[in-house]
Order: sequence, then structure tokens, then C-alpha cells
Amino acid sequence: MSGFLKWLATLPPFAQIPLVLIAFVAVAGLLIFFIEIAPRSGRLYTVIRLLVCVLAPVAIFFALGSIWAAAIAAAVLGAVFFLLDYRSKQGAGYLFQLIGFLSPAVVLLIIGLVYPTIATFFKAFMNSRGSRFVGFDNFVFVFGQEANRVAILNTIIWVLVVPAFSTVAGLAYAVFVDKARGEKLLKALVFMPMAISFVGASIIWKFVYDANQAGQPQIGLLNGIITFFGGQPVDFINVAPWNNLFLMVILIWVQTGFAMVVLSAAIKGVPAEQMEAAQLDGTNAWQRFVNVTVPGIRSSLIVVLTTISIASLKVFDIVQTMTGGANGTNVLANAVYAQKLEEGRASAFAVILFILVLPIIIFNVRQMRLQKEIR
Repeated sequence: MSGFLKWLATLPPFAQIPLVLIAFVAVAGLLIFFIEIAPRSGRLYTVIRLLVCVLAPVAIFFALGSIWAAAIAAAVLGAVFFLLDYRSKQGAGYLFQLIGFLSPAVVLLIIGLVYPTIATFFKAFMNSRGSRFVGFDNFVFVFGQEANRVAILNTIIWVLVVPAFSTVAGLAYAVFVDKARGEKLLKALVFMPMAISFVGASIIWKFVYDANQAGQPQIGLLNGIITFFGGQPVDFINVAPWNNLFLMVILIWVQTGFAMVVLSAAIKGVPAEQMEAAQLDGTNAWQRFVNVTVPGIRSSLIVVLTTISIASLKVFDIVQTMTGGANGTNVLANAVYAQKLEEGRASAFAVILFILVLPIIIFNVRQMRLQKEIR
């Protein structure tokens, strides 16, 4: 594999692209071919499955530059898999097809998610160069510094404030605009910030919050309005602790459109018969909303809340663009970036961030299982 990549690097860029595409198509075609013939009965197809199960792992390990022992172990595991597939209750070839379909996604997940997570966890207990085990020293540094504790506290506040305000604003907008004249246009206006990157949104709001000294022309929209009515300019992004709230407004502004779209679609899915029955029972609009609409969109509310909560936990672009984490606005994701030259400490921050995200993911999975059981 390394030899092929080195040879590929010697070619002109325009020659590399078609060769990579050809190699990808060849591998994908070969995989699809074996998946297609996997469930077929007969001695020939049984032999083909056996050869693929044994030789494919060996070829992959050798392509990655592994040693003989690892290749032999892979071949043994492949043979065990062949026996399991051969004796499968669903018939020979079923497991072969299943693994064949899942393997590309599983490989990408392992390379892009599982391996980095495990590597980060181990690095959190190593020194900056990863050459010496230091135990919990990196975590002592994280919790021992006031600035780091502020970053953790700010992250928790982001998670508590942003999802709540975004969801409430999106739900209110979805309810009031539903079936109104110009509904599509009104919803498009609220959804537009979702098309802007966090960096772009931060730059827009930087012009909104910009402040010059008193007596000078104000470029910032808010300070322009304040000075127009005779007030003094306010340095919004440097006034602690309120500057954190002003930064949260940016994420709320972006995520409200997402909440509105999802919840609006959920509201339209609430059966009209239930609303009519509640209305015949003499309930008012608020009672119908609380007792019929909200329970009917509960699963969508959970999805919106958990999605925005995870986005709030890993917020980086807004803080880095607006303040760089200064003046008490630092958050965990930005702290990871600030420690980029100290891998051990950066990994410790990342592990803490992962631990904070984990309960939200577990809660979301449990809710999905409950919804599946109800159905």
C-alpha cells in the first residue's frame, strides 16, 4: 500500500485523480461481486467464500505492511468467520453479505471515530510528546487552573441555555406561523442562518456588537442605536459575564431555524382528529397545545434538544472568531485548540468533553428505544 501511494505521489495531480477513482471502483466492484454471489449454493461458491474469508484478510494485512504473524491470525479469524457463516440459520452466505455491506462503513467509523477516540483517551494520560506515562497530571492541570474551570463552567452554561432558548423560539415560531399567509417565506427567513457557517455568523454578529469609544462613529448596529438615543456605547463582547450570553445569541440565532423546521414538520403530523376532539371537549388553544400538540411532537422535541445540546457542547468557531476565549468566554472545545502543542493536556480536555456528551447520547438512544417499543 505504501509503495503504491509513493508511486502515485510521483505522478502529476491530474493523473492521480483518475487512478484513485479507478482503484476505488475496482475495489467496490469486487466487493459487490462477492456479495452478489455469496448466497448462491454449490461447491464452487462455497470454495469462493472460503478463499475470500481466508485470503482477503491476509491480503489486507500485507497491503498495510503488517507482519506474518498478524496475517496468519487474520486468516484464522477469517476461517472461523467462514464456519459461522456456513452454519448460519439464515443460510450460507448471509453473514458474508451482511459483513460485506457493513464493512465500508465500519472501516470508516473505525478509522475516523473509534481509533481516534481510543488514542485520545490514552494520550490524556501521557506527557505532551506521548513518550511517558504521567497518570492524572493532565487532569490535575485541567481542574487546577481557574481559567480551565471557567471553560468547563461556560460549556455547561451553553448546554443549559442555548438548547432551551433555541427550541422554545423554534417551537413558538412554528406554531404561530403554521398555516399563516406567507408561511413559506417567513420560515425561509428564519431558516436562512442555517445556511451560514458559524464563522460567517460570528463575523456578522461582530459587526452587530462592535464598539468604539464614546464620541467616535459607531460601526456596530447595537451601539449605533444606543448612541442615537443618547446612550453610551457598550463593549458587548468584553463585558463579563454577560459577554457569554451575547455569544450564545449567535448559536441560538443559527439553531432556531433548525428547531423550527423539525418541529413544524412534527406539528403538521399531529392527527387533526385529536385536535378536533379536544376542541369539542371545550379546551382552549393553550390547553390543546399543552395536552395534544406537545405530547404528539415529544420525540421530535427530544431530537432537537439533544442535537442542539451536542452542538453547544462542541462550540468552537463562534468563541474563537469573536473573542478567542478571552475575557472569561473560553469553552472546552476552544481549550482543546489552545493546548494544541500539548497533546496530553489537549487530550484531557477532549476526554472531559466526551464525558459531557456521553449522557446526552445515551439519553437520546434510550428515548429512541422507548419510541420503538411504543410503536
